[in-house]
Amino acid sequence: MTSTATHTPSRDPGLKRLGTGARWAVFTGLAASAVLLASIYAGSGEAATAPSLGTAQSFAVLAGAGITNTGPTTITGDVGSFPTTTQTGFASVTLNGANHAGDAVTQGAKTDLVTAYNNAAGQTPVSTVPTELGGTTLIPGVYDSTAGTFGITGTVTLNAQGDPNAVFIFKMASTLITASASSVNLIGSAQACNVFWQVGSSATLGTNSTFRGNILALTSITLTTGASVTGRVLARNGAVTLDTNTIAATSCALLPTSSPTSTATATTTSVPTVTGSTATPQVPGATRPPLGPGFGAALAGAGGTGDNLARQAQAQAAAQQAAAAAADKAQQAAQPSSGLVRPPSTGDAGLVTQESGW
Repeated sequence: MTSTATHTPSRDPGLKRLGTGARWAVFTGLAASAVLLASIYAGSGEAATAPSLGTAQSFAVLAGAGITNTGPTTITGDVGSFPTTTQTGFASVTLNGANHAGDAVTQGAKTDLVTAYNNAAGQTPVSTVPTELGGTTLIPGVYDSTAGTFGITGTVTLNAQGDPNAVFIFKMASTLITASASSVNLIGSAQACNVFWQVGSSATLGTNSTFRGNILALTSITLTTGASVTGRVLARNGAVTLDTNTIAATSCALLPTSSPTSTATATTTSVPTVTGSTATPQVPGATRPPLGPGFGAALAGAGGTGDNLARQAQAQAAAQQAAAAAADKAQQAAQPSSGLVRPPSTGDAGLVTQESGW
């Protein structure tokens, strides 16, 4: 004969002692926390590493099939193209750097670009996010999309969470296309030098768009009228086309990582004194129970977030647990005497509530 054991999870006795209003506050708070955390895409569990650009580091514009410019363009950094060395429209270019054309420096930079491109393309683990990045906030990590492309309409925000050395890598099997007036916004000490866009074919930046990071494209890169880049436009095999643009190559400032500091504030709560059965207990503040051990996993499954966010939720729960314990103690002490049953010879440990099941 086979017996089957059935486990029924018991309800938290701390929650049972709370009134209906307090229980509602608990679950409203938990639901709000879950929605907030799930709305932020988490990067991969392991940190991305910045691909070394080698001698391509000094280049703001590097191409394989020539560089064409229209209108007044300002470039801060070196330029060069190889094996096609053609440069058109450079009379209206303000160049704050060296024009290496197709010399040995350019050729060495092209070799280093291939190495950097392959490094970015091979980095794992990868978080898969929607093709449209506009309207999202991303933390450091390696990203791709199911479609193999990325687009930006509006603003995508990259949050380094206080770490200036944090790296963002976006991997595309084909194109990168940004809309007019779109932007890449950096917060939390993020640096453009640590953002890499590995593009499997060609990249096109929309008119008057503001772009940050290093574009490493297999084929060509086109900047339409008024687009600006803080970073680099590096094309392995194709041409780079410019039109009244501003491009500034940046180098990373090596800064120490600043870890977020949380300050715990101790709060002393007075327990009300019950004088008779008519006293009304006052529960100080809204309380929430600690998050269960499966809460982080649930978030990971539902929102695409990883261990980083689970740890954030657990840290928040630790602060809430102390307040919940104080509230429970106050609630027990304030129960009217008519609502308690004391079995003989059990002492205070035998106090049970008459409240119906929750």
